[in-house]
Amino acid sequence: MSKAGTPADQTGIQADVAPADAGEYRVLARKYRPASFDDLIGQDAMVRTLSNAFESGRIPQAWILTGVRGVGKTTTARIIARALNYELPDGSVTGPTIHMPVLGVHDQAIMESRHIDVLEMDAASHNGVDDVRQINDAIRYAPVSARYKVYILDEVHMLSGAAFNALLKTLEEPPPHAKFVFATTEIRKVPVTVLSRCQRFDLRRVDGAVLVKHLENIAQKENVEVEQAALALIARAAEGSVRDSLSLLDQAIAHAAGPVRAEDVRQMLGLADRVRVVDLFEALMRGDTAAALTELREQYDIGADPAVVLTDLADFTHFVTRVKVTPAVADDVSLSEAERVRGREFASKLSMRVLSRTWQMLLKGIAETQSAAKPVVAAEMVLARLAYAADLPTPDEVIRSLGNGEASTGAAPATSGRSVAPSNGGAGGLSSSYASAAAPRYDAPRGAPRAALAQPAADPIHQPAPAAPTLTVPSFDALIALAADKRDITTKLALERDVRLVRFEDGRLEIALERSVSRSLITDLQKKLPEWTGKRWMVVVSSEQGEPTRHSQAREREVELKRGVRSDPLVQAVLERFPGAEIVGVMAPASQTPMADIVDLPPEDTNEDTDG
Repeated sequence: MSKAGTPADQTGIQADVAPADAGEYRVLARKYRPASFDDLIGQDAMVRTLSNAFESGRIPQAWILTGVRGVGKTTTARIIARALNYELPDGSVTGPTIHMPVLGVHDQAIMESRHIDVLEMDAASHNGVDDVRQINDAIRYAPVSARYKVYILDEVHMLSGAAFNALLKTLEEPPPHAKFVFATTEIRKVPVTVLSRCQRFDLRRVDGAVLVKHLENIAQKENVEVEQAALALIARAAEGSVRDSLSLLDQAIAHAAGPVRAEDVRQMLGLADRVRVVDLFEALMRGDTAAALTELREQYDIGADPAVVLTDLADFTHFVTRVKVTPAVADDVSLSEAERVRGREFASKLSMRVLSRTWQMLLKGIAETQSAAKPVVAAEMVLARLAYAADLPTPDEVIRSLGNGEASTGAAPATSGRSVAPSNGGAGGLSSSYASAAAPRYDAPRGAPRAALAQPAADPIHQPAPAAPTLTVPSFDALIALAADKRDITTKLALERDVRLVRFEDGRLEIALERSVSRSLITDLQKKLPEWTGKRWMVVVSSEQGEPTRHSQAREREVELKRGVRSDPLVQAVLERFPGAEIVGVMAPASQTPMADIVDLPPEDTNEDTDG
């Protein structure tokens, strides 16, 4: 909201213009509320747009400000009202301006929400048609003393549908002396008809580093000693809300009753020590269950909430993942030194697979802990699962070790390319599949024609253009491959799933149809096949049963393949090692027969197992 360096005070922060009675304490969120565009922090894009609009005279009739709580929507609305009506006693300012170095004639009353021409209305409690009708009736009259009548509607999304409709005409064509400023936290609930009549500004969450600097300036202004780590904790807890950060700082000053230390803030918020959270994370990644449970109990004994501890662990896991992808993230000053240094270390050592697994288990564990009768017990079980999972080998490591063992005993490596993935219920809570299931593609068999042959282009000047070449289609599978080459996926899928072949000849297709077939399939085939092959085709719908669809045949082959793989000794050993695992796919290694010979895949679509 406000920042240091104003004309009134070059060394501090401009405070709210409202006077305070001697001995009356005013909370920091009100005391340091911004009074001009120069005082706003974290909203540079909006300030630049508004400044340019005022300087060029392109001032719209209505604005709508949206963002999370505490980012300055209502404050910005008041600043806009002040800028619209800024006037000095000597009359030197004759129009709206963003430059407001000193208090103007109307500023005090506007910032205190008591100016007769600047009307603030809480739409949450005044959301009916009658409330809007009062605005429509009053807006016709000129302002009493200011330059513009300004209507500020807070939480405008709370207006009823009838109230919005009653406002539309006035909002689209207000009198020249009237302006509207709307504020809302739920922009999606505002009708599009209202949004289209307003200039919209999305107020962003304030960056953690900016909040820390802002809080540091206010602490200096208040002559309060605050540790940098404590400010970082407050900024993180505020989640980008300036008002929340000031309220938390107010609370921390009262809680500490002296210098504000990080430990005071942690106790106030029920947070765990960030260094201890990192220590707990390290113990879990080492698989040291005893150390992890001991650390959790010690944090619980000093007042940390078990669910908050798990949430902090999830936050740190997310931070390490971000550092692994974008190392510059670790330069954030709102983070402690331990988080930055050790976060980089973990990011370099832990794989993305381990971090993803840890995140998933923590996310599930937080919900369990929050709903458990004894949260600390539930949290201990979550940590036990995490530590146990850290010791587990990955499935590909198990397969390699088993494969090496089989090779040493002289067993033929006939199944080294077969992959098994643990299910969600597998040992250690593993939920990621480490083997890919290659979905069969039902294409032409090997050796079948793939597409129309490209002929050398003739010189149109010296030779007449040759007749369009014809294409021979020897089989139904080749016809499906031709549809794929023509990138006609709809026809290809229809031939695979909805057509039962009765008889096939080049130029003649006799088929039976499934109930799910499209009504236009026969017409489409009669039109497309001559275009693709250069000759006439006859497509006949038969009353005979015909063969099963190619899709059904492929699924039967897949079932047979899995049944045969399950009987292999190596696969059985893997399944026993990972209780609850299941076979998700079968792949052939490079040294064996291509998968195309098994499930009619073309050679270029064959998956090869490089680990075998």
